[in-house]
Amino acid sequence: MISNKHVEEYIKLFHTNKIKLNKERIMLLAHLQKNVLSRDDLYFNEEMIESYISFTETFYFKLEPFQKFIAAFVFLFDKEDDAIFYEQFFITMSRGSGKNGFASSLAHFCISPFHGIPKYNVSIVANTEKQAKVSFEEIYDVIDENDSLSDHFYKTKVEILGLETKSIIQYHTSSGKKDGLRDGMVLYDEVHMMENWDVINVFSSGLGKVPNSREVFIGTNGFYREGVYDQLQERAMNILEGREEDDPMFPFICKIDEKDEIDNPEMWEKACPMFSEPRSTYAKGLYKKVKTQYKQLPNNPSNRAEFMTKRMNMPEVNLSTSVALWEDIMETNKEFPDLEHKSCIGGLDYADMRDFCAVGLLFRDDDDYVWLSHSFARKEFLKTAKLKVPIEEWEEKGLLTVLDEPSIGIKHVINWFSEMREKYDIKKIVADSYRLDLVRSAFEEAGFELEVIKRPVAIHPLLAPRIETAFSNHNIIFGDNPLMRWYTGNVYVHIRKDGNKEFLKKDENRRKTDGFHAFLHSLYRADEILDTEIELIDYEF
Repeated sequence: MISNKHVEEYIKLFHTNKIKLNKERIMLLAHLQKNVLSRDDLYFNEEMIESYISFTETFYFKLEPFQKFIAAFVFLFDKEDDAIFYEQFFITMSRGSGKNGFASSLAHFCISPFHGIPKYNVSIVANTEKQAKVSFEEIYDVIDENDSLSDHFYKTKVEILGLETKSIIQYHTSSGKKDGLRDGMVLYDEVHMMENWDVINVFSSGLGKVPNSREVFIGTNGFYREGVYDQLQERAMNILEGREEDDPMFPFICKIDEKDEIDNPEMWEKACPMFSEPRSTYAKGLYKKVKTQYKQLPNNPSNRAEFMTKRMNMPEVNLSTSVALWEDIMETNKEFPDLEHKSCIGGLDYADMRDFCAVGLLFRDDDDYVWLSHSFARKEFLKTAKLKVPIEEWEEKGLLTVLDEPSIGIKHVINWFSEMREKYDIKKIVADSYRLDLVRSAFEEAGFELEVIKRPVAIHPLLAPRIETAFSNHNIIFGDNPLMRWYTGNVYVHIRKDGNKEFLKKDENRRKTDGFHAFLHSLYRADEILDTEIELIDYEF
């Protein structure tokens, strides 16, 4: 077994009820005690840990117990080859909890002679230059304010050099793609703003050329779904729940456990560990500010979503504008039941054959709506639109077909439904009225019954109660389909003056909703589905 006093102190604070932890951190402690602290082939580099703590508390601020706890695992090593045990850190907590300060002091320490690794360069990466410069400027100011550091570091407005180690800190934006880097550490700031892994893959590819390369992901939850943050959080839960015990990522997640904990200030330290007693002067000021913002919510209810997301680290979707809570959308990720030879209704959204087209089959399984879908997208559209979603990954999973054609030909749609007809009993196909003459003749020639909805938005008020109930009761199954979750998350509910609801796009150009509307079309005739099996029929055309 291995131990470190800062780790033991943090665990003791929890077990003696001195601090409150959310379920993810409780799971982390259990995971560490079972799978890491129980090992004999690892060791804490005590000298390095204490050196970092001393450096930070001398030049930055007094570290809180949770920060010392994380720092201990930054300097956890394998006895066999003296390599670091954790190569990546995912640190997420509420706004103002000290993420950036911790990351700044760690980056500064890593280019110092106390760390001692030559050319251990550090890149700070964020979506915007303003955010990328937060930690950089904090380090710059610390050097500027301490004469004793001027002999060890040289600073300009674009880079900071550790004179003894020849290590450099630079900041980068996600739009400034860099190749051939030789970083020792990459700090990704505000990962909730990163919609895909493109820039991370660029910087990650430069790691490994110097010893003990690390990546640190920090951020507070945000409003963009299915991006880097959600995928890091999913990966973290796989670790904490024991499905990925060998993953080299240290997940430190701070958030409230239940939405009603927003009304209990004693629970706020779950999201902001700075609020644990005894509070520092900084924490007292922050707590006062957060409490003032909370008290203003009754008079400013529109700010609740922001408060929940940024102060409690738990997004709360406004149901008056979103089709469903994100956690309810995530509940669509369930395995498909046995559907072979079952009856179904086809759905098609062919509103614009120049960009996306979505097709699907809707089944009933007891109370569940099961949606098996596929999409087509034009290569040229994807090239010009620059959607910040993992199109290639979705294509590899078989969720999407990219077509290098002037438009999405109806033949691809017909071929998909024809292939599906070999397995399933397609009662009819329900579609929008775009290019009605082309669509109808093609389906009739292929032997499909087609129902066209002349004004699709007219069915939305009829379907809204069913949609809301099905999502909230977790009666919708998309399978493991991030493309459908993306479609659904891009939909907002517009309440008309007459009180009726309609489902529209949150963003006309970058937020596609085709798959969701194809789902709506088939749902319009869901009551016609018979949960029966059929014998296979050979169709000849």
